Amino acid sequence: MSIRRVTFAVITLLIAIAFNSLAKPFIRVHSAKTDTLLNTYNVQWDVPGPGSAQSMPLGNGDIGLNVWVEKNGDLLFYIGKTDAWGEPNEKKDNWMKQGGVLMKLGLIRVSVNPNPLANSVAFKQILKLSTGEILIQEGEGSSAVNMRVWVDANHPVIRVETKSKLPATVSVRLENWRAGLTDTVLKAHKNQIAWYHHNTAPAGTPLANITFGAVIKGTGLINKDDISLQTSKKVTSQLISIFPLTSVAESGDYWLKKLEQQAVQIEKLKPEQARVAHQQWWQKFWQRSHVFVSGDELANKVTQGYILQRFITACAGRGAYPIKFNGSIFVVDNPEKGENADYRSWGGQYWFQNTRAMYWPRLMAGDFDVMLPLFSMYANILPANAAQVKQYYKHEGAYFAETAPFWGGLNYMGPEVKANYTNHYFTPILELSMMMLDYYEYTGDKIFAKNTLLPVATAGLQFFDQHFGRDSTGKLLLDPDNSIEMFWKVHNPAPDIAGLHAVLSRMINLPAALVDEKTRLQWRKLYNELPALPIGNNNGPAVLLPYAGPQTAKSFNSENPELYAIYPFRIYGLGKPGLNVAVNTFNARKQRSKGCWVQDPIQAAMIGDAAVAKDYVSFALTRKDPTLKFPAFWVKGNDYMPDQDNGGNGENGLQQMLMQADGKKIMLLPAWPKGWDANFKLNAPYNTTVEGKVVNGKLTNLKVIPASRLADVIDMSKK
Repeated sequence: MSIRRVTFAVITLLIAIAFNSLAKPFIRVHSAKTDTLLNTYNVQWDVPGPGSAQSMPLGNGDIGLNVWVEKNGDLLFYIGKTDAWGEPNEKKDNWMKQGGVLMKLGLIRVSVNPNPLANSVAFKQILKLSTGEILIQEGEGSSAVNMRVWVDANHPVIRVETKSKLPATVSVRLENWRAGLTDTVLKAHKNQIAWYHHNTAPAGTPLANITFGAVIKGTGLINKDDISLQTSKKVTSQLISIFPLTSVAESGDYWLKKLEQQAVQIEKLKPEQARVAHQQWWQKFWQRSHVFVSGDELANKVTQGYILQRFITACAGRGAYPIKFNGSIFVVDNPEKGENADYRSWGGQYWFQNTRAMYWPRLMAGDFDVMLPLFSMYANILPANAAQVKQYYKHEGAYFAETAPFWGGLNYMGPEVKANYTNHYFTPILELSMMMLDYYEYTGDKIFAKNTLLPVATAGLQFFDQHFGRDSTGKLLLDPDNSIEMFWKVHNPAPDIAGLHAVLSRMINLPAALVDEKTRLQWRKLYNELPALPIGNNNGPAVLLPYAGPQTAKSFNSENPELYAIYPFRIYGLGKPGLNVAVNTFNARKQRSKGCWVQDPIQAAMIGDAAVAKDYVSFALTRKDPTLKFPAFWVKGNDYMPDQDNGGNGENGLQQMLMQADGKKIMLLPAWPKGWDANFKLNAPYNTTVEGKVVNGKLTNLKVIPASRLADVIDMSKK
C-alpha cells in the first residue's frame, strides 16, 4: 500500500472518530454560510407517525425509503427501488395492467426494548439534508434512544444505527404483505432475514425472471424466526444492514448467490468510513448549486419546496430507470382507495410529457448524473422502435410513444388509425433531443454526444423527414399529427414544427468531429423544407396557433400547444425576434390551470412575466398533499401523490426567473419579482457556474466561473 493511501486511510479513520455519537455535529467541508442556510430547511417532527402517510423520504438515487416512527416507538420504513419491476395485476385498473408495476421490496420494523416512549413523550425525527440521513431521538435522559437511518450514497446498502445509554434489546422484522402470495421468504437462513419476489412472466418477455428482494443482517443479531432478528444480548449500540438487489435471475438461488457476492464486498468496508464518504457525497451534491429566496413567508416556503424537491429527485434519480412521475419510489399506503404502497394511479408506464418535468431543471442545478438514466432508457429503446418503424412504414428513423413501458415499443399509427390522446403523437423524440443537446452544451461530453445524442436525434429527424410528405410548395406536411394530447389528427401542429426548427438548427451547427458533411447537407435540406409556425390573430394582435388552418378541432385536454414555441423549444423568448407575438400568445392562452404538468411558470419566466411566474411557481412549490405529512409530497393533481411534476416544474420556473441561457448568452434576473431577494448558484452552458445575490431587485456579489464567461452575462435588472 502506498504512503498516500495509508495517509488517506488514517485521515479517514480520524474523521470517522468524530462521528461515534449521533449527537455530535458533522464537520462541514463547504461554505459555512450556505450550510447554515440549508440547515434551516431540515425537516423536523416532534410527534411520531402513526403510518406511512407521515413518512419522510430518503435514498441513494436507486434505493428509496419512506421512514416513520409509530407511537409505540417502533421505526418503520418501506423500501423502494428504481428497477423493482413486478408483473401487472389483472385485478387492478387498466393502467396497472400495462408496463409492469414498480413495487416495494418490503416493509421493515425496528424495535428497541424497553420502549423509550413508554414513559416519555420526548421525540424528534430530523431529516438532515446536508448529510442525507434521518436522525431520531426517542425518550430523554438515561432512557433515551437515538437512531440514524441512511442509504449509502456510494453502495447498495441501507444502514440503521441505534444508540442508547442503557443496555436494550434491538430487534428487526420483515413485514411483507406479499409473503406466501408472490414473495418467498427463505427458511432457516441463519442469523439473517432473506426474501425475494420472482416474476413468472414468459421467457423472452421484458419482465421475465426479474427478481428483487433483500437480506438483513448485523453483528450480534440472531433469528427469532424466519422474518425477525434480535440482539443476542442487551446492547447500547447496534448496526443493522439491509442489502437490496434486483437481478434477472432464473431462480431465487441464483439471485441469492449474486446478492451474497455483492454483500461480501460491502461488508469489507468499515461502516464509519462508509458513512463519512456517504456524507461527503451529499455535501458535494449541495455544492453543485443552490437557490435560497427570502423576503416574506411565501418566499421561505418556495425555497423549502425547491430544496426538498431537489433532494427527493436526488434520492431516486441515479438508478437503473428514470423517476416515475406518479409517486417516484415514494408512494405510500392509500386507504381511500383501499390500496397498499405497491399501487399508483396511471400504472408503470413512462409518460414523456410528465417525466420530462423532473429532468429539465437538472441542467441549471448541475445534477447531470441524474439525467443519465432517462437518456439511457430511451437510447436503449431506440433500436427496437426503429425496427418497428421499418416494419410498419417501410422507412428509416424512429420515435418514442408518449406512453410506453421501460422497454419501449410502438403500435402501428397509419393515417387510418382512429385518433386518440396519444395515437398520432410523435413529439417526445424532439423534446428529448432538445434536452440532450442542452446536456451536451452544458457538459461538453463528446462521448455522450456521439453515442447517445446523435443516434436519438438523427433517428427522430429521419422519422419526420420520411414519414410525412410535402405540400404543393415543397414544404413538409405534418398530417395527420396530434398537437400533443390537446388536438388530434390536425394539420402542421405547432409543437412538432417548433421542435423540428429548434433541433435541426442546433444539429446543423454541431462540430465537424461529430457530424459529417453529407449528414449536415441532408439536415439543411430538411430545415429549408420546414413550414413556418402557424400564426393568426386573436381579434387583434398576432398570436401563435396550436396548428395550421381553421381552428375548429375539438380540444381534449387542458394544454396550450402553441406555447411550445416558447418552451421547451425556445424559438421565442427574451432577446429574440417576435417577443411581442409570444407575449400576446401567452396572455391569450385559453388553458390556465395550475400545478402538476402545467408549463405556465416556465413559459411566463421565459417571456419576462415576473408576476405570473411568481404566482405559478409559488403554487407548484407549496402544493403539499393534505393527507401526507412531508412538506414536499405534492398533491396528485392530474397524476398520483407524491406527484413529481409539481416540484419539477416549480424548480424549473424558479431557475428561469433567476437565469436564462441562450447559446453563449447568460441573462440574469430576466423575470425576478419585486419584494423577493435571493442567494443563488446555478449552472450555465459550457461548464459555467454563476453565483450571486439579489438585494432589493439588484444583482450583487456576482461570481462567474470561468471568469472569461463574465463577458457573456447580461444583468436584466439594469434594463
